[in-house]
Amino acid sequence: MAISPTTPITPPLRRGLTPPGETPPAEGSISEAHVERADGGIWEHPVFWAALVLFGSLVVAGYFVARVFGFT
Repeated sequence: MAISPTTPITPPLRRGLTPPGETPPAEGSISEAHVERADGGIWEHPVFWAALVLFGSLVVAGYFVARVFGFT
């Protein structure tokens, strides 16, 4: 196994290389600051839709339970 010789003079980091642990600059980024849009109200909240589906499934299940016990 050959080990490459190390010289006492190691070359400095070349221009354009980022040292480890640092974030490189964002060259060519097309993003820009933007205003965050307003909340869409209840229509964008998944809890509302999940509750609506759960309620509907309970109504359908209740119908079948009522049929089993002869209420309809």
